[in-house]
Amino acid sequence: MLDINKMLEYTKPVSADLERFDKRLSDYLRGDSPLISSIARHLLRSRGKRIRPAFLFLTSRASDNYSEFAVEASLAIELIHTATLLHDDVVDESDLRRGQSSINKQWTNLISVLMGDYLFAKAFRIMVESESVQLMRAISKATERVSVGELRQIEETGNYDISEDEYVSIIADKTASLFSVSCETGPILNKRTEKERRQLAEFGEKIGIAFQIADDLLDFVGELDVTGKEPGNDVMTGKVTLPLIYSFKKSNDSSRREIMKYLDDSAENKDAFDKVYKFVIESGGIEYAYNKATELSQQGLDVISGMNSSIYQESLNDMVRFAIKRAS
Repeated sequence: MLDINKMLEYTKPVSADLERFDKRLSDYLRGDSPLISSIARHLLRSRGKRIRPAFLFLTSRASDNYSEFAVEASLAIELIHTATLLHDDVVDESDLRRGQSSINKQWTNLISVLMGDYLFAKAFRIMVESESVQLMRAISKATERVSVGELRQIEETGNYDISEDEYVSIIADKTASLFSVSCETGPILNKRTEKERRQLAEFGEKIGIAFQIADDLLDFVGELDVTGKEPGNDVMTGKVTLPLIYSFKKSNDSSRREIMKYLDDSAENKDAFDKVYKFVIESGGIEYAYNKATELSQQGLDVISGMNSSIYQESLNDMVRFAIKRAS
């Protein structure tokens, strides 16, 4: 998660866009029933950092591709993202989301799933209003990728033989797809060339993968009051991320068997995460993952380095570098 004060600083050039986004989001979530309204109020209290809308507005303005439909497009993407989080919390049996009770904890799993479906429906209704077949095609494809990534992640839960390439492929679908389409939206709405679309989509893809690696690092080095969840929650429930993948690759069979035992017995051994954490640190897994996130984020920034200098491009650079540095 990003520090809210830093986010406000880095997104200041598009603060008016984000204010319009917030107002429209409240309007869309006003609700078609008392239950939906109650859940919407709960969601709005923990609205997150609006990273995808911020990237959409900043890339659109930095590339001179801002459109009046940009706010609606950002709403569609953010509603899809929020819907996937509601479904995630049911799958993970999470009690917390962004520091407060998850929807499934506050209400029920059934309500969380159906509210997620409701948000998906809202998102696609907004997309239709754009009358842009290209935008609908791009966001639909990104949504499909998110679903594939989520299913692949579940499929590979507890698979400690997964390769780094497979891991990157999963997080590219699960996380980077929505970053990519957010950055591609400006050129799509302004009917720019395929080359310009690909350039900004590639930027979003690289940054999205780097962000997810940084998030996965926070499972090891983050703090509860910052991340909203206990350290080690992901790794000790079978989620295999880059620090552990690298550490296992570098370890001998004896060390691997010992750590596997801690991972398998985490529910009964309070010291299990400490042992896994020490193993990952000593194997260089944290350092390797941080360097990988830094490398990918720089590759992303290199893609847009040819843009005309502006406050929007400067904000993109600052926000990307800070987001990765938080996991150092």
